[in-house]
Parts: sequence; structure tokens; C-alpha cells
Amino acid sequence: MSGISNGAELMPAPMKRLARLLAVLACAALIGCGDSTPELPRLAAEDVVLAFGDSLTYGTGATEAQSYPQVLAGMIGRQVVSAGVPGERTAGGLARLSGVLDSVQPSIMLLCLGGNDMLRKVDPDETEANLREMIEMAAARGVAVVLIGVPKPALFGGAAGFYERIADDYAIAYEGDVLADILRNNEYKSDPIHPNAKGYRKLAEALSELLRSGGAI
Repeated sequence: MSGISNGAELMPAPMKRLARLLAVLACAALIGCGDSTPELPRLAAEDVVLAFGDSLTYGTGATEAQSYPQVLAGMIGRQVVSAGVPGERTAGGLARLSGVLDSVQPSIMLLCLGGNDMLRKVDPDETEANLREMIEMAAARGVAVVLIGVPKPALFGGAAGFYERIADDYAIAYEGDVLADILRNNEYKSDPIHPNAKGYRKLAEALSELLRSGGAI
């Protein structure tokens, strides 16, 4: 562990939160990131990652131990708190996020919501606005966000376009391919819209690689 990491671990909690907020704001100010993963805060051993979303985060289609947050925790050696609510739309996620952030106090949030909005034909502008507000809510607390794009409910559909637009606007880390790849392949699916254990592992592997490439691990 570097000297910088050791210093961060010795910081009082308020200073540590301020340091995280400054890191998030600095990342958002970056220009010309290209295809590289935007820098993420380095996770100390005791730091927590929050996985926030719907049934894809909850792990529908597999056991709790096979859900992507549980698998990811083992891969990165950090606590990953799962806060997935099956069937939730972005409006519901927005309503509960503040309380979850204050309770968990994560360093990084993995945000995977929007699929139920698309299935229920919610106005895409509303979905996008809700996701943006969630990202801003996290940033105000010094929490970095990794956005996970959910594929459109169409044959061979890729992630809805607003995910990449949001990620570009906020200069946040984004994984927009893996869920679409998983749901195109019956080997990784438990049903048409949920992965199985193999699929959740594939999602965890992609997120582990993203966290490493962003410098979090």
C-alpha cells in the first residue's frame, strides 16, 4: 500500500469525506478522457462499495451468494453492500437513495437502474433525469459513481443511449456493454431479462476490471 493510501486511512472521517468529494469533483472536471476509465478514488481496506439498483443488483435468477455484489466482493477484497430492489423504477430508487447513502457511507456506488422504466414505458427523459439526480446526490456526499448501462427490451438491443450521454456529461466510469452481451447469450441467462449465476459472475468480472483500470483497486 502506498504512502498516500496510508495517509488517507489516518484522516479523520470528515476530512476523508472531503477528500473523496474533491476527488469526485476533480474527475468530473477532466476533459478529453477518451476511452479510458475516469479515475476512481483508491479504496482502502475498510472502504465500502454500494451496489444500488433493481433485480439485476438483487440477483434474481441466482442465489444471494451468486449475485454480482457478492461475487464482486470476493474479487476485489472489499465489502460490497447490495441495495437491489426487484421491480424498482428510477423514481423509487431516487426516493430511497439518500437514506441508503447516509446509512452505508460508501466510497463508490455502482448504479444499475432503468430497466424497469423501459419495460413499463416510462418517458426516457424522466428516467434520464432521475439517474442524473442520483449521481448528483452521490457526488454531493463525495461518493464516486460507476454507471451500468441496461439494454433496451428489444432483440439484440444495446444499452439505452441516455446512459452513455449521462456518463459523458458527468465524466464518470461507465460499463455499457456487459449486460447486453450477457442477455444475448442463453448460457448466461435465467430468463429473458435476468442473468443466471454465470451471467452475474461475468458482470462482476467486468466491474472488477473497471474498478482496477480506474485505480480503485
